[in-house]
Amino acid sequence: MGDIDLKRNPQFQVSGLPDAVKMNQLQNLLHDALISTDHVQHCAIIRRKDCNIRASSVGFNLHQEQVQILLDAFKNPPQTREEGIYFDDRQYKCVRADKNSIYGKCDKRGLILVRTQSMLLISTYSENMFPSVCVEAVEKLADYFKEKGK
Repeated sequence: MGDIDLKRNPQFQVSGLPDAVKMNQLQNLLHDALISTDHVQHCAIIRRKDCNIRASSVGFNLHQEQVQILLDAFKNPPQTREEGIYFDDRQYKCVRADKNSIYGKCDKRGLILVRTQSMLLISTYSENMFPSVCVEAVEKLADYFKEKGK
């Protein structure tokens, strides 16, 4: 398997690799695209259809019930804007809610949710991090997945 060049043979990324290898690729993608910005505290990639955690940053523990609540927030953006989002023992005030993105803020912390066709990207930032950098990184990663049809 060492001879396979994934950049030249992208079909191997989709169907030729075991799930454990794909998951490792997603872990690396999370680190390279989000954590390495130093403006993302925790992040995860969730498969929407079954709330399966495909990859997450170190120490970011999510339960299926939490993920389902976050996904349900997209069903009624006006209500989400009005009520906010309760996540990780904090009530986040919603500063943006539409069919693709939800941004929440609690003091100097924030929660960024972006959904694609088949995935939900969850990201948090803490004080001393720039919310705009976190948002930009998560939205760019979501755009990458959207271009891939995922």
